Formats: sequence, structure tokens, C-alpha cells
Amino acid sequence: MLVLGRAQVEALLDMDALIDALASAMTDLSAGRASSPDRVAALVPERDGFLAAMPGFVPSAGVLMSKLVSVFPHNGGTPVPTHQALIVVFDPHAGEPAALLDGTAITAARTAAGSALSARLLAREDASVLAVLGTGAQARSHAEAMCRVRPIRHIRVAGRDRAKAAALADALSADLQIPAEATASYAEALDGAEIAAATTHAVDPVIRRSWLTPGVHVTSVGFNPDGREIDDATVAEALVCVESRQAALAPFPAGSNDLLLPLRDGVITEAHVHAELGELLAGSKPGRSARDQITLYKSVGVAVQDAAAAALVVAAARERSAGTDIRLE
Repeated sequence: MLVLGRAQVEALLDMDALIDALASAMTDLSAGRASSPDRVAALVPERDGFLAAMPGFVPSAGVLMSKLVSVFPHNGGTPVPTHQALIVVFDPHAGEPAALLDGTAITAARTAAGSALSARLLAREDASVLAVLGTGAQARSHAEAMCRVRPIRHIRVAGRDRAKAAALADALSADLQIPAEATASYAEALDGAEIAAATTHAVDPVIRRSWLTPGVHVTSVGFNPDGREIDDATVAEALVCVESRQAALAPFPAGSNDLLLPLRDGVITEAHVHAELGELLAGSKPGRSARDQITLYKSVGVAVQDAAAAALVVAAARERSAGTDIRLE
């Protein structure tokens, strides 16, 4: 069995290839060819944390795998990530364990790649101002991914901690060679933004309709069972797209409060979820219909994304003779 650590995974995973691989995986999912059951979780109430299991099979990638991911929000601000994961890849022909790899880097990369894919499908072609809400690993990876699908010329960063926002803005400016600045508030970051990437653990919405510019594409990947990132008015007015209707509208730990709460309160119906990414890719559902239309991609994370990423990493590792082979017997 091939074993790959985090640094190796990061070195082997190419973001451009990942965005393309996710397009195939999401198409498989919406067409019913992929298998991606809703995640299940064991709760750790005293830490507000949980350990989730996410198995998936993607025929287009030839990969069968399962991810175990822990979410411990109180790790925020410490050297220990809030999200930590392992992925086990199995031979899809015989079911033998084939690889064990760090899933923390994959989770960050595939989540950002999914958002970038949504921007490729839904954001205006000339979108150049990016607002990044949040200051953690997802914020950084989203900024990097968005720059690969749209001509980003300016980045604004906002978070609860202005110093962390400033540090991330400085890092992004240096890494991406694009002007980036920290703003004093989420509203200020969103003013005039043409793409908004919400990557927070917010209790109260950080995306509010009154703060948004017409024509903005919003991506939301934050997950907090006690909160939400997007207000009712934004959800109600936006063209809403998801990875999977089943996953997005499922109860905790699979679904999204950003959709479940307005659904519960009668603000929207299930029919308001316009499309899955795979349906946009297949052409069975239309995307943006007007320049001023607000579009929203609400991500909950599905296992086929991890599977597509793991397949890329394992293939690259075999090609470059990276990692360590161990025997389980």
C-alpha cells in the first residue's frame, strides 16, 4: 500500500488538473454514475467537534475511496488545523487497500477547486475583483484557485481578526503577484466585488444581500451546525447551485443550514435549488442568464471530489516514484 504524507500530497496535486477532474466527477454524480452516500459522523459534544466518514466511487476516475475527516472548530487560531483528514484508496476491481494519504491538504484543495469550477460556470467572464471572507486554509486556497479561472486583478480579505486578514492579504500579494488588501468589515470587502468566496465558521451571515453588487458570484463553503454564512435575502434572490441536491438538503452532518433554514421557514422551496454543477456541465440546466444576476454556489463537500483528487495524487505519485510502499500482511 502506498503511503503519502501532507507535503507529498501538496507537491503532487495540480490545481488546474484538479478543477478539470472535478468537472468529470460532478458530471458523473449528477448522471447517477458515481456513488457518494451522505456523510455520517460521530459527535464529540464537549469539543463541538465530530469525525465524519465519506466513501465514494467515481468511475470516470477509476477510484474507490473513503475519507475520514475530523472537524474541531476550537482548533482555530492554534497550530492544529480545524479540519484534519485521512483518505484510503481501494482497488475498484478487487477491493484491496491501495493507498493511504493525507486528506487535510486534499480537503482544502478540492473544496477550493469546486468553488473555482462554479466560478468558471457561473461568474461573469470579466470578473476581476475577488472578496475572500475568512483567513484560514480555505481562504488562501480559494484565492489561489479563483485566480486560475477568472482574470482577478484585486483581492480583498476580511475576517474576525484584522491582523490575520492583513497577514493573509500580504501573503496573497506576494504569492499571486496581485494587489490584496485587508478590509475593516465583510461589507467593505464585498462592496464592488464580482466574486465573493465565503470560507468562515460564522454563526451569523457574512454574506448579506444589501452588501452585494449586482452580478456577483458567491461561493460558500463554511460549515457550522449552529450558524450560517448566507442570509435569507441572498438565497431567495440568487440562482442557487449545489454539488448534490440530496447532500445539500440532507440533515446534519451532510446538509447546509444556508439552505435548510430558509427552506424550513418557507422563504424558498426545494425547487429553488436551480442546478447541480454536473447538470450545468452537461447542459441540462442553464447557468447565468443576465449580467446583473446574482449566482450562488453552496458547497457542502461530497466524497466524489475527494475521490477525484486522490486519483490524481496517486497517479502522480506512481509516475514520480513518490511515497512509501508498505505491506499490511
